[in-house]
Amino acid sequence: MLQRSIVSAVVMLALLLGTPLALRNIMADPHEMDSMDAVSMTNQQTATNRLQPENFAYLGSFRLPGGETPPRTFAYGGNAMTFNPDGDKTGPQDGFPGSLFITGHDRLPYGDLPDGGQVAEVTIPVPIVSKHLNQLKRASFLQNFENVLRGRFTNMEEIPHIGMQYLNTAATGPKIHFGWGQHLATDPPVPTYVWFSPILKTPDIKGTWYVGKQLYYGLNDYLFEIPKLWADQNVKGRYLATGRFRDGGWAGMGPVLYAYRPWIDEKGTPAKSAAHLPESVLLRYQDSMESDEIVHCLKDYQHPDEWEGGAWLTTSTGKSAVLFAGTKGTGAKYWYGYYHSTDPNIPCVEVEMIGQFTLCRLANGQPCPEEDLHGCVNQNQYRGWWSARFDAQFILYDPTDLKKVATKKMASWRPQPYVSIDIDEHLLLNPSHVEEEMIGRGVQRRHRIGGVAYDRKNDLLYVLEWYADGTKPIIHVWRVR
Repeated sequence: MLQRSIVSAVVMLALLLGTPLALRNIMADPHEMDSMDAVSMTNQQTATNRLQPENFAYLGSFRLPGGETPPRTFAYGGNAMTFNPDGDKTGPQDGFPGSLFITGHDRLPYGDLPDGGQVAEVTIPVPIVSKHLNQLKRASFLQNFENVLRGRFTNMEEIPHIGMQYLNTAATGPKIHFGWGQHLATDPPVPTYVWFSPILKTPDIKGTWYVGKQLYYGLNDYLFEIPKLWADQNVKGRYLATGRFRDGGWAGMGPVLYAYRPWIDEKGTPAKSAAHLPESVLLRYQDSMESDEIVHCLKDYQHPDEWEGGAWLTTSTGKSAVLFAGTKGTGAKYWYGYYHSTDPNIPCVEVEMIGQFTLCRLANGQPCPEEDLHGCVNQNQYRGWWSARFDAQFILYDPTDLKKVATKKMASWRPQPYVSIDIDEHLLLNPSHVEEEMIGRGVQRRHRIGGVAYDRKNDLLYVLEWYADGTKPIIHVWRVR
């Protein structure tokens, strides 16, 4: 069976030792607030409008349709997902209107699956609260898989990272905005953003574009809508938010977020191909290429963190938050190497890399003691960043903090989540035990959740769980009020 993230030993070495990045200065601003006391006071004033854990009501989950044969399958798929409020117009009045666009089996490099990453549109059945797959309802196809991006991004097929957002504006009409990247940066950099029609057989693609001159590793993963009023007031009508967290902190030691817009006038004229679109920085922590120290970073940051989805939540009750969803490293130690098959608390580092960088750290960011710098027997081929424990989480940011970054009143590394929500209790967590050599098992299971989609009108949040239905994902649903 084809796998989502099979990487040869040669390629994995390239991921670590690839083209060095130039050191850069973190965004600084003379108007930054002098004390955290002032920030805390402002946060207290806006706290009543913040979404809290009690505002998230879990409604259940549902399965995806189709078979297992690549590329037209959701098996090893679900890299990106977006909600279509204009979809499934003739569907039942069951409280879950609209549809979801979701990507299928990822492309694989070296010609193994060049037509992967296709897009399909599915219905949204009523979710069921159950840990038994056979009790869950199954979505159906509204549009079957189409190879929308045929012939594009063919030089970026090594562990794809992609984002997708449906957006219907007065200027452009309905479009699906899309960013495509891969784990290792291209040299030289190439433009990676497009838009296409939601009629998948006739996509009429426009682009490709750069987002400013931002670092490749901070782009092409999550992509979501910024509320129009907020965008008009704070980021010059840039209605799309995009970014990426790259393990190891190569783009920033925490989620990265930029606002952009790919059309240039009120008529919705797309920017010229290969244009560098103006952007607004909303969030960027110091990256690990700037310093080996764990500073100016996400609170409780770890290099194995994964932030795969995001949404700008605004509810019918007047509450809001910027949400990131992912698999958070929470163990007492984390390291570069392999997962330990018998004891997750014992690091299993890549001994060939000892002395080249800090291979192992404690949860507080300090280097592990020297006795932890050893390998382990019977290690597998899936080298990377591992933690002694992972947990699936939502983290919530106050939009007021991102406004301060956008308006240059706060450094881009200052905002912190005001709350985190653990969602493991709702997940199936790989009941079929597929690909455990690649994704880990038990508390060391990584790659738990992926794309996020949001129905703003109906307060519904959709979150994709990987490897929940064999090698297929399922979709979990929350009501957020």
